[in-house]
Amino acid sequence: MKTNRRTPALLALPLLVLTVPAHAEEADDEAPRDPIIVTGKGLSDGPATPAYDVQTIARDKLVSSASGRIEDVLSSVAGIQQFRRSDSRASNPSNQGVTLRALGGNASSRAQVLLDGVPVANPFFGYIPFSALTPDRLGSVRVTRGGGMGAFGAGAVSGTIELESAGPDELGPLGAQALVNDRGETQGSLTLAPRLGQGFVVAGVQWDRGQGFYTTPKDQRVAATARAQYESWSGSLRAVAPLTDTIEVQASGLVYDDARTLRFKGADSTSSGQQGSLRFVGRGDWQFDVLGYVQAQDFSNVVISATSFRKTLDQAKTPTLAVGGKAELRPPVGPDHVLRIGADIRWSEGNLVEAPYSAVTGLATAFRKAGGRQSDLGLYIEDDWTIGQFVLTAGGRAERWTITDGYYHEVNAAGVTTTNTAYADRDGWNGNARGGIVWNAAPAVSLRAAAYTGLRLPTLNELYRPFVVFPITTRANAALKPERLRGFEAGVDFHPSDALNLSLTAFDNRLKDAIANVTLSSTIRERQNVDAIHARGVEASADLNLGRVDLSGSLSWTDAEVKADTAQAALDGKRPAQVPRLSASGTVAWAPRDGWRLAATLRHTGAQYEDDLQVDSLRAATTVDLYAQVPITRFAALVLRGENLTDEAIVTRNAGGSIDLGQPRTLWAGLRLGLR
Repeated sequence: MKTNRRTPALLALPLLVLTVPAHAEEADDEAPRDPIIVTGKGLSDGPATPAYDVQTIARDKLVSSASGRIEDVLSSVAGIQQFRRSDSRASNPSNQGVTLRALGGNASSRAQVLLDGVPVANPFFGYIPFSALTPDRLGSVRVTRGGGMGAFGAGAVSGTIELESAGPDELGPLGAQALVNDRGETQGSLTLAPRLGQGFVVAGVQWDRGQGFYTTPKDQRVAATARAQYESWSGSLRAVAPLTDTIEVQASGLVYDDARTLRFKGADSTSSGQQGSLRFVGRGDWQFDVLGYVQAQDFSNVVISATSFRKTLDQAKTPTLAVGGKAELRPPVGPDHVLRIGADIRWSEGNLVEAPYSAVTGLATAFRKAGGRQSDLGLYIEDDWTIGQFVLTAGGRAERWTITDGYYHEVNAAGVTTTNTAYADRDGWNGNARGGIVWNAAPAVSLRAAAYTGLRLPTLNELYRPFVVFPITTRANAALKPERLRGFEAGVDFHPSDALNLSLTAFDNRLKDAIANVTLSSTIRERQNVDAIHARGVEASADLNLGRVDLSGSLSWTDAEVKADTAQAALDGKRPAQVPRLSASGTVAWAPRDGWRLAATLRHTGAQYEDDLQVDSLRAATTVDLYAQVPITRFAALVLRGENLTDEAIVTRNAGGSIDLGQPRTLWAGLRLGLR
């Protein structure tokens, strides 16, 4: 299993803020002033946030999942799904797209995932680097279902997932955790969060490694079958300091590397990256949020034949670069309004280098390069207006996008060029909008309704990179059009007390020109725009806090179908690939004493289809997870975790009876240390 180590130079970026004075000098030493409060967060939400279907995951749930993985935490929000049911320990990185509201069908993300305001999706593939996003380093996660607006709204056609880093109040000055499971696999993390004057620094590192489990069922294993071996690490450094009594600067760096083997010996893949960001947040009368970032990521993958068990493709590298930023202003327009005016920009490029190999001779038969560039400029304005019991919200976003410099180049083993295609540049303007209303009909009841549109550009991967999951080849399509969403929803929130919150939402979303992997023959698929994916459904959530006992649940039921024209008539009326009709999650937690936490989680994912023609199916799966934290000293606690305790057989792939399985029963034990 090869790894790809990169120098974490971007982690030095946060140290720049340490040269900033802790606060501005007083003109008058005797004049009183309010204390400077540094939060490390963005601007507060507007009053119209409840107009949309929003669910928040608090820190106590983030740090008490059975696996310690962010994918596991997100699955507590019913309706969030990856392309595959397996987590990042046993899934190819390029399959780690995330979406909501049954708008799936391929592996690209249709939800926008932000870490402290920065988009984290790989610019070439659209996957999310889950192994780099450690729950222990997060303070909260907010999931907004439905079309996105505001900064980086392009891409949020199914929703937005906002990850917010934790600060010293949540982390303490020192924290550490080390665990081992029943297969001898290990997971360890360390965080330091000292306060420095009026600001603070947070540094964290996590390292996971293991021999993995057999994803192949026992009756399908051969001599070349391998365990899903994995090793991943990530490091982050974040510094926050005040510039004045109303302005703070936030600087962040993240570096990560992930390597794993899947199904066969030699079928190795890697994912690595570095990113840095600088953010200025103003909380005075004229509030503002200005952010800039840079990201560098890479991906490699080796495909092993399922018949000869030799290397058939070596995707040696896929370097990508993304640069972007946003500027948002909130002028003081009166106590009844929250007005946002902003702009954001994202520019990215990516290139792949790969070589196909003969399954007979083991020699390279060709050498390929492909790639291109994309850009997106968004201008947006949105206002929340409070009128007595009503809150109205409306906003618009203008999108200027480009797809340029696309190419595909191939030479044969003798070095003779066989294909040299330069694709035509494309660009366009799109307008999107959203609006909603909240009626606080009574102290315990709120009614809401919203409508929205959205846009997602095809990824460079969808446009230019063909791929093989033996025996099926999926072709790229440089002529793909952007996806466009139109949707509306209505819901009710019932909150009779601080202890009980109930929410119910009905929605209707239509994704026009949805990009799907369309079957052309038993061994050939192609990425194509279908007329639409139409998804209608119901989402419900409940939270009950009884002091020492906490109960929470989430459910999503969706009727989704593909709308196709005559050329794709075989798809019309079928459910999109990899989309379950029903998903549900429920957790009961008990804290008998301070520092204790005992939790049990039940999850159910309904049956779904592997392919667009509904030939191969993945049966429903129900799992049970347990978590226990028991203090043993003032600064240490015993941690016990159990994943999939009933050892449910979770089918993650089914290609004509060739099966892959997800996480089996796994038991963890370890220690959590912390200073307060």
